[in-house]
Amino acid sequence: MFNILTLNKIAAVGLEQLGDNYTITDDVNAAADGIVLRSFKMHDMELPESLLAVARAGAGVNNIPIDKCTEKGIVVFNTPGANANAVKELVIAGLLLSSRDIVEGIEWASTLNGDDIDKQVEKGKSHFAGNEIMGKTLGVIGLGAIGILVANAAVALGMDVVGYDPFLSVANALKLSEKVKVVKDIDDIYKVSDYVTIHVPLTDETRDSINAEAIAKMKDGVRILNFARGGLVNADDVKAAIAAGKVAKYVVDFPGASAVSENGILAIPHLGASTEESEDNCAVMACQEIADYLENGNIVNSVNFPRCWLQKSAGGRVAIIHKNIPNAIAKYTDVITVNISDMMNASKGDIAYTIINTDEPIPADVMEKLSNASGVIKARLIK
Repeated sequence: MFNILTLNKIAAVGLEQLGDNYTITDDVNAAADGIVLRSFKMHDMELPESLLAVARAGAGVNNIPIDKCTEKGIVVFNTPGANANAVKELVIAGLLLSSRDIVEGIEWASTLNGDDIDKQVEKGKSHFAGNEIMGKTLGVIGLGAIGILVANAAVALGMDVVGYDPFLSVANALKLSEKVKVVKDIDDIYKVSDYVTIHVPLTDETRDSINAEAIAKMKDGVRILNFARGGLVNADDVKAAIAAGKVAKYVVDFPGASAVSENGILAIPHLGASTEESEDNCAVMACQEIADYLENGNIVNSVNFPRCWLQKSAGGRVAIIHKNIPNAIAKYTDVITVNISDMMNASKGDIAYTIINTDEPIPADVMEKLSNASGVIKARLIK
C-alpha cells in the first residue's frame, strides 16, 4: 500500500490510474511515499522522510526543490508534452491577438451604446486595423514538444518559420516540418523574424534571454510572444522597446507587476495549459509515472535522475540510487547472494541508478548491506 499526497487539485482521471493499492490524501502532515502536484510551491515545505517520488502534472518544475530532492534520493517527474497542444493553440491565438488589435477592438465595442451602434462600428473600426500573419516570418526559440507544434502549425497557416535549438534531439527533428528552417545562431532568428516566440525552460542561463541587447538585433515592429516562463523575457526592456517603437506588441502568459496595464502588452492570466484535456493528460501521465516507480522502480521522464526501465521478473528486484563513481556496480553485485538474472544501469551527471532482477527473493541482510554500501544514497526492495 502506497500513500500519495496531492498538493493541488488533480484530475480524477489521473488519480484513477493509481488503483486500490494507494491511499490519497491532501494532508501535508501525512507520511507520503509520493507527491502529485501542479503549481504548489514546495521550496519551504518539510519533505517527509518516507518520500520516494514527486510527480509534477506539467512540464515546469521550478516550484520543486530539485537539488534537495536529489540529495535525499527523491525522484522528480514531470509530464513533457502532455499539455503541449493546449499551449500551442494559445500561442497561435497570441499570434493573431498581437496582429489584429482584437482585444482593443472588443474593449472599445463594449463601451458603445445608443440606437446607432452599427454606424459607430463602421466609423470606428479603422482604428483597429491590423496585419495578417500569412507570409510573415515566425522565429521559434526552443524546438521541444511545444515549440515543434507551434512551428508546424505556423507553417500550416502560411508563415515562414525559422527555428533555433542548440539541443534539438533527433526524435524532435524528425517531427519538425521540412519547411521549418533550423539555424545554428540565435541572431539569425532575430534579424529576420516578424514574430518571435520562446519555448525553453527557465534556468540561470536562460533568464532574461530576451533583453535590450537581443531586442536591438530584432526587426523594427517585431511582436514577441512568451508562453514559456515570465523570467525568460525582461519586461522592463520590452516596455522600453515598445515606448521607442521597436516592439509592436508583447504577449505574455505570465504577467507580473511589470507586464500589466501597459500599452502594447497583452497579459494573459497563465492560461497556456488551462484546458480540461491538458489537465487530464498531465494528471494521467504524472500518476502513471509515479506508480511505475513506486511499484516497479522504473524511471521515465525524471528531471533529476536518468531514464532507467527494466521488465519486472518473478524473482526479486532491488533499485539502487547511488553516486556515479567507478566500480560501483561491481561492489553492489558482489553483495547480492542470489543469482542475478537481469540488470539495468544509467547515470545522469553525478547521480546513477541501477535496477537488478534476481531469480530468487533478496534476503533482508543483503538489503542492509546494500543500504550501507559506499556511494549508495537509497536502496529499495521492490516487492
